[in-house]
Amino acid sequence: MGRRHLDLVKKAGMTPRAVAEIDSKRLESAKADFPDIETYGSVAGMLKQSDVNLVIIVTAHNTHEALAMQCLKAGRHVISEKPLALTTAACDRMIAAAKKSGVILSTFHNRHWDGCILNALKTIQKGAIGDVLRIHCRMGGYAKPHDTWRGSRTISGGILYDWGVHLLEYSLQILQGGLMEVTGFASLGYWADKTKWKEDTHEDEGFAVVRFDSGQWLTLCVSTIDANAPAHWLEITGTKGTYTFDVNTYELIQTKGRKVVRTRGRNPEGEWWQYYGNIADHLTRGTPLVITPEWSRRPIHVLDLAVRSAKAGKSLRAKYA
Repeated sequence: MGRRHLDLVKKAGMTPRAVAEIDSKRLESAKADFPDIETYGSVAGMLKQSDVNLVIIVTAHNTHEALAMQCLKAGRHVISEKPLALTTAACDRMIAAAKKSGVILSTFHNRHWDGCILNALKTIQKGAIGDVLRIHCRMGGYAKPHDTWRGSRTISGGILYDWGVHLLEYSLQILQGGLMEVTGFASLGYWADKTKWKEDTHEDEGFAVVRFDSGQWLTLCVSTIDANAPAHWLEITGTKGTYTFDVNTYELIQTKGRKVVRTRGRNPEGEWWQYYGNIADHLTRGTPLVITPEWSRRPIHVLDLAVRSAKAGKSLRAKYA
């Protein structure tokens, strides 16, 4: 993942300057891939000795806030892998620190430029399914959770956080209303005694319902006990039809009189390079930032509310629209 980021950085015209990593073997790999790069055994050492001005955080979810705060307070621009953080409050602290230091904070939402969402937006904006009413997001299958930190609720945030942040980021590009209320549900137990994480394993299934002030709504379901998970990740329903997609394919279902017309196809290639292109243009030319920290906070706010709602057994009002 670190190599992927640095390759995209180079493509955007920026120079990979330094790598901080506690694993010495990975530092050796970084040096092999980028011979001129500086290597450090800690972030503190890098911030003290290197003049690097943009830090990219590629670590486990629950470490993003502490590492970002360390870099932001040192006056460095920060990009975090997604999710930006695990809670709304953590995002707020990071945004405040960035503003205080006068630096940028962003999240590597490369999938903002996935071909599937670019194609969906183009089709929907042409009015192919009329006015959008709702979105159903669903992903999963029947499988044991990861035996890595991604299967740990404490480290990853829970089952909704990994792919849920992507599905929500897609959806929030389509739905135009402000967030109003989130209701969360969670099931935990079946896999708990079958993974090495045991009590720290993520939920078997997470489900959320999100209401918007536009009257639109969305549902999000991520599951490891779903033996009938659909192929498509998003189902977007409008007044004149439905559009579904996954990363590779799409289906447009339109009602024409009493007929239902189905159009299937493959999505175009993604344009992930646009993310770092925008970062470089923002830093050098003042081009508006596409993935602002406030934009990054929106899916986290939904996920945070969903987790808290599931624990409380009631719906929770949104703080940010």
